[in-house]
Amino acid sequence: MGKKGTRWLDSLIWIAGIAVYLFLTIPVLVIILSAFSPTEYPQFPPTDFSVRWFKEVFQSEQWMQSLWSSTLVMIIVTPLTVLLGTMSSYALARLSFPGKGLIQSFIMSPLMIPQVVLGVALLYLFSSLGLFGSTLGLIIGHIVICFPYVVRTVSVSITNLDSRLELASMNLGSTPWQTFYRVTLPLIKPGIIAGAVFAAVTSFGEISISLFVSTPETITIPVRTFGYIDQTFDPSVNAIAVIFIALSVIALVIIEKTIGLSKVM
Repeated sequence: MGKKGTRWLDSLIWIAGIAVYLFLTIPVLVIILSAFSPTEYPQFPPTDFSVRWFKEVFQSEQWMQSLWSSTLVMIIVTPLTVLLGTMSSYALARLSFPGKGLIQSFIMSPLMIPQVVLGVALLYLFSSLGLFGSTLGLIIGHIVICFPYVVRTVSVSITNLDSRLELASMNLGSTPWQTFYRVTLPLIKPGIIAGAVFAAVTSFGEISISLFVSTPETITIPVRTFGYIDQTFDPSVNAIAVIFIALSVIALVIIEKTIGLSKVM
């Protein structure tokens, strides 16, 4: 292929890449700009700039109740999932035992099983245990979904950790706990931070399981948004979407700065 053919191929690749980026970003841009519309319905482009619908969200008792429910669950789920996920990742990386591969597959299964199926299963389970509609049931459901993400990101850091550093620490007199706290933990901290971000964002935006296990008293912000769209559609939904987009962007920045997106995507 000559230089002219190569230039044409490069141009086509650039055009295709730009088209894909536009396809992905234009809907998001429409949502963001429509959230600042002063009218009673989403308008793009907006005729004027207004934060009316953000005020409506933060002044609404129902929206704030759901926002608090989502935040409370996220605050509880994130540290618990990070703790359990870190311990599981370390055990899977450093120990050899029968059925190890089966356990790894079981831990990652929530990523492969349709969440609707998990939601129905948890609905039956929580109903029999008396946890249906409780905050505890919602927390357990979110941990099930977030756990694989933490295990995956922490496992990346543990895999890249040179085990000889831990052996050197113990040879110099440190106990296994001291080695883990002073050597292992600082070195795998980027993976733990990335896992915490994934857990927080996943919990805050989870809807499939929340639809099955929540009640009006424990309804989360994604579930309320889903129901709100079914009844009416004003820019309040766009304002909520902007909040989710902002959280996602912050999460991506944190993950990129700590461990790198290429290692977890």
